[in-house]
Amino acid sequence: MTSATSGKGRPTPKRKDSESKRIVSSLSPVVTKDQKRAAKLAARADRTASRTAYLRGDENALPARDRGAERRFARDFVDSRRSVGEYFLPIIFIVLVLTLIPVAAVQFSAIAIMYLVLLIAVIDGVFLSRKIRARVSEKFPNSATKGLGMYAWLRSTQMRRLRAPKPQAKVGDNVH
Repeated sequence: MTSATSGKGRPTPKRKDSESKRIVSSLSPVVTKDQKRAAKLAARADRTASRTAYLRGDENALPARDRGAERRFARDFVDSRRSVGEYFLPIIFIVLVLTLIPVAAVQFSAIAIMYLVLLIAVIDGVFLSRKIRARVSEKFPNSATKGLGMYAWLRSTQMRRLRAPKPQAKVGDNVH
């Protein structure tokens, strides 16, 4: 049996002493305001350079969803043509303004136009998707085309100047 009076053999340290040791032996480095400011500026410059490279279309700066020759081909193919989907947002704005006119026939017509443009954009997207997958299978025989049609259709529904990465092909260019 052990005796009830046996202890650890030293007195319990004061809280003040324990806390002071902990603060002195901190793992985080001492950082001054100037160092923090310099780190922020460097991080901002890094982000700016990365974003510029992404918008330019540099392969290393692209996220995984945009990488690869197949995706580049799909982007160029979409950017070389006009589509109804890219005009959908401006048309929606016009429809919104027309629905403010207190004439039922104008409001109904505006909403009908919106749905008609949406339907045409979806049909265009289906045909674009099929065409992209066929062209990619033809140009890159051993590559998978899963998700490529939706990728192309979603890009075609964005307004041209808001697309990222920026369009490399001009409207009317022949993309092979």
